[in-house]
Amino acid sequence: MDQTIDCDLLIVGAGPAGLFAAYYAGFRELSTVIVDSLPEPGGQVSALYPEKIIYDVAGFPEIKGQTLVDQLVEQADQYKPTYLLTHRAEHLESYDEYVEVVTSKDAVIHAKAVIITGGIGTFTPRPLPDAAEYEGHGLRYFVPKLDDLRDQDVLIVGGGDSAFDWAESLEGIARSRTLIHRREQFRAHEGSVAKVLASDTEVLTPFEVAKIHGGDAITSVDIFHSKTDERRTLKVQAVVAALGFVADMGAFASWGITQRKRHLVVDAAMRTNVPRVFAAGDIIDYDSDADAKVRLIAVGFGEAATAVNNAVPVIRPGSKVFPGHSSDPH
Repeated sequence: MDQTIDCDLLIVGAGPAGLFAAYYAGFRELSTVIVDSLPEPGGQVSALYPEKIIYDVAGFPEIKGQTLVDQLVEQADQYKPTYLLTHRAEHLESYDEYVEVVTSKDAVIHAKAVIITGGIGTFTPRPLPDAAEYEGHGLRYFVPKLDDLRDQDVLIVGGGDSAFDWAESLEGIARSRTLIHRREQFRAHEGSVAKVLASDTEVLTPFEVAKIHGGDAITSVDIFHSKTDERRTLKVQAVVAALGFVADMGAFASWGITQRKRHLVVDAAMRTNVPRVFAAGDIIDYDSDADAKVRLIAVGFGEAATAVNNAVPVIRPGSKVFPGHSSDPH
């Protein structure tokens, strides 16, 4: 592909924050291009968790991940953003009046500003030790289709939000659910932990996987207590290893943007240290206090709107940062 596209705003990442940024950019009358390495919008939500129920988006007591993405796409499509999917943003050069980004498919985008909402960059799951032979044969790291585990006995390994979300989402679908974690404390939100502990999911701590048994399919898993060495064998047909992901910031690392532990550092206006380049969502830390960052979709929405509004005076000098609310009379 050999093409050059001019636009007001380039958004790198088509996850929830990027899609909302596209909507808000359209509301501010900016032309927008969205680049993402995945084949469809939605980022990690569509790729990994389309059927997971999300509880902490304002206005929705609960909503499926893919439903949220579909509605964000519909909202952004009012302003007809240009999508470059299966493109990875590779090279960035910031000039006085524009930024040039070249993608993995040699598309060249000239934008007056860029907002990076690329989640955690390229991500790969942390592997379950000594279990690679069962990948695709009962061992999985995420569950795009919950119904794939219908009427199965499922072991979930992990103590974070994903582990507890899978345990909750599989209630009424899997025949049985057992969750083990190598520590007695969990990293998941207290509300999620309380729901799972109150359900019929068996939660065992501090337990770890000793050995998986089976041939073409898993038949059982040996687990052990990390303090007493107590051993148990669980008859299961599926193992969901929710051990987190390893982020590869890839090209972002070569763009000269200040980073802190694989996150891009921004100020209160969502500006990075590179002129005309902003960032929002899970990929960022605040320059004032890294511990202040809360990594929620809802927070990413607010940061995306902040980034767009602060990009407007850069794109159109003399414009106001905030013109008013979308509900204000025009």
